[in-house]
Amino acid sequence: MIVLAAILPLSKFVTRTRAPLGRFMRIALQSAALAGIWLVADLAARTFHLPVPGGVIGLLALLALLFCGGIAPRWVKAGADWLLTDMLLFFIPAAVAAVQYGGLFREDGWRLALVVVFGTLMVMIAVAFAVEQASKLERRLQLRRISSARQAARG
Repeated sequence: MIVLAAILPLSKFVTRTRAPLGRFMRIALQSAALAGIWLVADLAARTFHLPVPGGVIGLLALLALLFCGGIAPRWVKAGADWLLTDMLLFFIPAAVAAVQYGGLFREDGWRLALVVVFGTLMVMIAVAFAVEQASKLERRLQLRRISSARQAARG
């Protein structure tokens, strides 16, 4: 947590610069902050022998920090955008490793393909549901803000 306390204010400072080096530093610091959250969550999962992976705990912690205002979205946006943009590069080693198991694919390829297709569909459904729920929540919050602003203007 000490690392995050040091990185996030630096990320806030660097978000104000517009130079290419400032953009690079902002992405680097924000990515480091996200990695720090994952590292702390993974350490907690291993220390407390939790049945949930550290990445999931880190994602929930980041979500909680974003919702409660502990972290402003602009403090992690550039780093998260970069990680999402280049995420395909993180899967290349897994694809190269899969080539080494040709016999497995010849014997059980149809089962593996079925698992991949089913898993992909489940992820797509879960993401669609989460986006829809987040959109509804954001609309409700925006309507609440508008109605409270109108009441303040009247009162």
